[in-house]
Amino acid sequence: MGKNDVTNSVGDNGKETLNLLTSTQIVIQDALQRLGLPVSAFELLREPVRMLQVRIPVRMDDGSVKTFSGYRAQHNDSVGPTIGGVRFHPKVNDNDIKALAMWMSMKCGIADLPFGGGKGGIICNPRTLSFGELERLSRGYVRSISQIVGPTKDIPAPDMYTNSQVMAWMMDEYSRLRKFDSPGFITGKPLVLGGSEVREEAGALGAAICIEEAAKLRGLPLKGARIIVQGFGNAGSYIAKFMHKSGAIIVGISDVYGALYDPDGLNIDYLLSRRDSFGTVTALFDGTITNEELLEQECDILVPAATSNQITAKNAQNIRAKIIVEAANGPTTIEATRILSERGVLLVPDVLAGAGGVTVSYFEWVQNKQGYYWDDKEVTMKLREKMVSAFHQIYDISKLNHVNLRTAAYMVGVRKMVEASEFRGWI
Repeated sequence: MGKNDVTNSVGDNGKETLNLLTSTQIVIQDALQRLGLPVSAFELLREPVRMLQVRIPVRMDDGSVKTFSGYRAQHNDSVGPTIGGVRFHPKVNDNDIKALAMWMSMKCGIADLPFGGGKGGIICNPRTLSFGELERLSRGYVRSISQIVGPTKDIPAPDMYTNSQVMAWMMDEYSRLRKFDSPGFITGKPLVLGGSEVREEAGALGAAICIEEAAKLRGLPLKGARIIVQGFGNAGSYIAKFMHKSGAIIVGISDVYGALYDPDGLNIDYLLSRRDSFGTVTALFDGTITNEELLEQECDILVPAATSNQITAKNAQNIRAKIIVEAANGPTTIEATRILSERGVLLVPDVLAGAGGVTVSYFEWVQNKQGYYWDDKEVTMKLREKMVSAFHQIYDISKLNHVNLRTAAYMVGVRKMVEASEFRGWI
């Protein structure tokens, strides 16, 4: 496999640093190459094994019918069923959904879960939809993908702008279609419908555990450490809350409208109390700065928890953090990763730091299958064991192979899928 194999095979899609699918393929190819695995492994893993595009007609509150486009990607099911979130966002597109499904496969491999990666999404702006319209859209999506999902096929979960209520509607619709109750069809459900303790904050908790482990490696006491959290949605707000509780000083936060920065620390409890359901709070304040400016402010730990391609070759030299923990999907480009690594910044990649959500989704699926449910302490303990073990395994592989943590994480992530595919006779 040569360095140009990916570019030649996917065509000219613009700058590779801004194309999530191409960037993901490049890192997967590099990981497979370093493991000495065959070209046939890359040919299998470079695209999802299954990609469904659907059209969903929804009766709007005014009586009109609007048709939405949606997707469901299943990257690789050699290890077991696929699993992954469903996002509602105006910028959902097929290539990003493919890349996100591939990242989910990496997370499952890193956490040693019996799953492959899946991902779904609907092109919509949930801010403009009423409660009833959201419900009809959620149910319509399940009807449109019902033939390829299920507890032993593909398990949806919450993602950007979806929550436990959306999961409840989807589970109910699937149960109606199948004529029996199917709690294991979906994760992230309300507790009363078979959800798991800790699931709502699991992604943020997994990232927080990675922050703790990274700080230990660098000899940085968490108490008093200055942290910037870019993004104040579900993940970012919980991370800020966890780190504040641990004694860290949150010096910066941001949302879609701008950012707040104070070198002496922000009042996190107050900001959390004023945050709206979409994770916005900065519009209430004067003197805000931009998200781009926030990334370059001085801090010990930077946590990108917003969107992709935030740290690029253009601003990587200006990042002043000692540690970066990616709580968002794809916030750092390939070139920026190289620059930061050369500068000695410890970068914990998204496929590791973001594995907490799918890990607790696995726990929820297991609890649904056995009909026995764990308390929050047990779930938290099991999650911590998984995350700490994965973190140090990846760190050790990075040192042994002289690679950055992102490459090491992908080396761990692909190995189980390739082995399972070989046993099945696929490659």
